[in-house]
Amino acid sequence: MSIDGHPLAYLLHCQGWSANDYLTRLGAVHQQLGYGPIARDRKRVTRWTRGGVAPDLHAQKAMAVLHGIPEHEITARPWPEWLRLACIHDRHLLTAEWTPATTIELLDRVATAGGAAMDRRGFLVVTGVTPILAGVATAEPATARSLGRRIGAGVPTLFEESLAILRRQDDQLGSGQVHATARAQLRLILRTLKTTSYTEDIGRRLHGTAAEAARICAWTAYDSGHHGAAEEYYVAALRAAASAADPVVTANTMAFWAVMRYSTGDPRGASDLVADALRRADRIGSPTMTAMLYARLARAHSRAGEGHATEHALGFAFDAYDRARDRSPEEDPDCVYWVNLGELHMLAGSCALNLGRPSEALTHFAAASADLLDAYHEEEFPRGAAIYLARESEARVALGDLDGAVHTARRAVDYMGGVSSARSSSSLTDLRTRLTAHATVPVVRDFLAQTA
Repeated sequence: MSIDGHPLAYLLHCQGWSANDYLTRLGAVHQQLGYGPIARDRKRVTRWTRGGVAPDLHAQKAMAVLHGIPEHEITARPWPEWLRLACIHDRHLLTAEWTPATTIELLDRVATAGGAAMDRRGFLVVTGVTPILAGVATAEPATARSLGRRIGAGVPTLFEESLAILRRQDDQLGSGQVHATARAQLRLILRTLKTTSYTEDIGRRLHGTAAEAARICAWTAYDSGHHGAAEEYYVAALRAAASAADPVVTANTMAFWAVMRYSTGDPRGASDLVADALRRADRIGSPTMTAMLYARLARAHSRAGEGHATEHALGFAFDAYDRARDRSPEEDPDCVYWVNLGELHMLAGSCALNLGRPSEALTHFAAASADLLDAYHEEEFPRGAAIYLARESEARVALGDLDGAVHTARRAVDYMGGVSSARSSSSLTDLRTRLTAHATVPVVRDFLAQTA
């Protein structure tokens, strides 16, 4: 059944619900809201889906609750258009054709329903990334558009500059502060794509900016702990990147999605994403990006417990970065501005920690500190500092250095102040759990009490 039909009929089809099933569920919510029972008359659903009859306001409010849609959307959009916001949570995002028109349609739905999706913690049903990678490989690139006011290169340039600022604001302010702004930027780009005319080159650049805006939405949703919304944004971002035929934004999106996949139990999928991104490395021609991609591949292998593959990938990462040392930063894509030698050592230390090698991890963390933490001290990357310091403290706990562990943990807490990030908060929670086993030690007991 096509999503272009009645959204309620589409939702019933996707869920495998009969009219009676749906009215039972809807009636329970209707009664919980204090509106009384709903008669289980299957013709009622037929009138809603085929007879042009709109449910009364109380029934629509119950539907909004049932499908996780903010109530204000009921008045912002006519029936049944607001109910389409529930449809993005099914497999259409994964199975629709990979065309520029579908890209814009799905991006628009994800961006519009992002607020509702942020209330959901579950994952989109992405059992494997292989079908998505196949879609990227066969996607139709964007073409010129002749309707609307003509725009030139200055418009995508402005979007690219705004997105560069958003990336850095996320570093300093945290995901919770940036997500809404990224969504607003994505909606503005989509409006431009749908209402102006442009050449093929400008159109592809606009799709590239839409992909990056969606990628930032995905990253900030994930960093805020909203994994279902993040998955939707990542899939939509890859669709836009494929429409842009842009290897940089495609590879960068894959790398960031890989972080989420290996951090949430799918290191194999993460490896597949990064391996696909690495196949674009020659076209990109940036040793810095290549180094970043190999470091992400190493993290995926370490999460899977693959020591030899981890070391192999890290070797390629450091070799690639050595080739980047004599290059000007302007020669690299802006999206890898954060990559430096200290960051690579921090990632290598994290790999060693995953593999149960705390001494090796501390060696990498020590090598990173002078190059990386000086920048963090200048408040450029406080979230990253907090996460990496928490990992260093974890390594010290494993080695029995409880004084050093607590000292480092206190530094991590200092960097977390004022930064909205579920990941950094989770890192501290995990560290506290490890320290609890040593709660009888005075220095540990004091730290646990102060950070309760």
